[in-house]
Amino acid sequence: MKQLCMRIASVIPLAFISLLALTGPVAAQSLDQTLSDIFAPLGSALSSFVFYEIEVNGVAIPLVVIWMVIPLFMLTIYFGFANIKPRSFKQAWKVLRGRYHDPAAPGEVTQFQALSTALSGTIGIGNIAGVAIAIAWGGPGATFWMILIGLGAMSVKFAEATLGVKYREEHADGTVSGGPMYYLKNGLKARGWPKLGLFLAFSYAIVGIPTLLQWATVNQMFSQFRLTTGFQSGAVFGVILAALTAAVILGGIKSIAKVTARLVPFMAGIYLITALGVIAFHIGGLPDAVLTIITGAFSPEAVEGGILGVIIVGMRRAVYSTEAGLGTSSMAHSAAKTREPASEGMVALMEPFIDTIVVSTITALVIILTGAYQLRLEGYDDIQITSAAFTSVIPWFKWLLMVAVLLFGFSTIISWGYYTEKIWTFVVGETKWSIYGFRTIFSIALIPGGVLTATQVFDLIDSLFFMLAVPNVIGLYLLAPVVKAELKSYFARVKSGEIQENKPVISQPAKESAS
Repeated sequence: MKQLCMRIASVIPLAFISLLALTGPVAAQSLDQTLSDIFAPLGSALSSFVFYEIEVNGVAIPLVVIWMVIPLFMLTIYFGFANIKPRSFKQAWKVLRGRYHDPAAPGEVTQFQALSTALSGTIGIGNIAGVAIAIAWGGPGATFWMILIGLGAMSVKFAEATLGVKYREEHADGTVSGGPMYYLKNGLKARGWPKLGLFLAFSYAIVGIPTLLQWATVNQMFSQFRLTTGFQSGAVFGVILAALTAAVILGGIKSIAKVTARLVPFMAGIYLITALGVIAFHIGGLPDAVLTIITGAFSPEAVEGGILGVIIVGMRRAVYSTEAGLGTSSMAHSAAKTREPASEGMVALMEPFIDTIVVSTITALVIILTGAYQLRLEGYDDIQITSAAFTSVIPWFKWLLMVAVLLFGFSTIISWGYYTEKIWTFVVGETKWSIYGFRTIFSIALIPGGVLTATQVFDLIDSLFFMLAVPNVIGLYLLAPVVKAELKSYFARVKSGEIQENKPVISQPAKESAS
């Protein structure tokens, strides 16, 4: 904690100087407009390329969405529906409680901390703003398709985390590097395709570096902050957020894991208690809300493209929320202390379940029960729909929501700082200068996120994220037999007693490191 405070102190001068330079109303508005003029056309052009559409019965369907949805269901069937079997949930719970904890195992953080880091990258803006955007674009029925995609996403997350641990690389100082770059390179090499593995690994890395632009998260954080406080400068907000982010990520994965292990349960608690309070206030309308979701999924009104249009919207937002198929969270899972790849796969199963099936569904119910979803007809299309839903019950709820949004968003940003750093170092090497140089660039690059519109931001960020799925999904198909073998072997050894339970172990804070 002392080192964290010192890092915060070290970046306060940067934030203060930038604040003095930008706080003049004319200067702030001018900078906001300049940044918007530069980046808005880029997002529009990239979105047109990535989301190339084909028409089916008059409905435009992006090819990349189909590409990401197919493995959700193919891998679910191939793994024998392990994602929804009670034994998988039971085993995941035991692992998270520390029943199989091995302090001597390779890795940098506990399996609970790895899940917290991964969840902090998915639970956040996708659940609060993403659900509102899905409902704004596709109506209440989009929620149904988000839940369905969440179930399939559990299988993909299991595969990615299992491969991440199995093919990670251990360094002399005890740190590890894992994720799609490594399981594509090392996994395909082990299967006899070394050149293909290198090609896919570097393709993923080159596409992945631009995802350091976490503008969607910054944008929706600022949208809620502005709505609640009246503060107008997105650029100034970005500068302050950049300074706070640098204070955490300069400490590396152990610092990030320590923050997220405390922040994720706290922020989830705040949000869920508040949301359940709203639902309780409207409990009499709950059956009608569920019916609205179901009927909207199969007989949508006023939605472009009809049923297929709703499905596409739900798929697009669910994939963004869960990140299944992108491979990103496998980088956090790769850092877990374990000798059993499939055990971390069990832990990763819980991500989409918590993220989409629980948190996103609760958000959707809040929006529908309060009638806030009707605001989409008035042009609202982002987190302000969620905010309106909460404040319709108790006006000061918007302050609680703002706190939850800021915490959710901040945890997402610092987790993605770790993900994109691993991609960066895979390409340029893990030298001290490259690592600290990247962390500085990542923090500064947050600044423009608050000045663009929701559509501009999500066009750009969705495009960058979805491009990651091309090399990653190819690798998942080719390495699926490896994952299936790990799954079968793991449960056989658990059943035989070869893998034995320990006494429950509470997650222990890891010592901070600069790397």
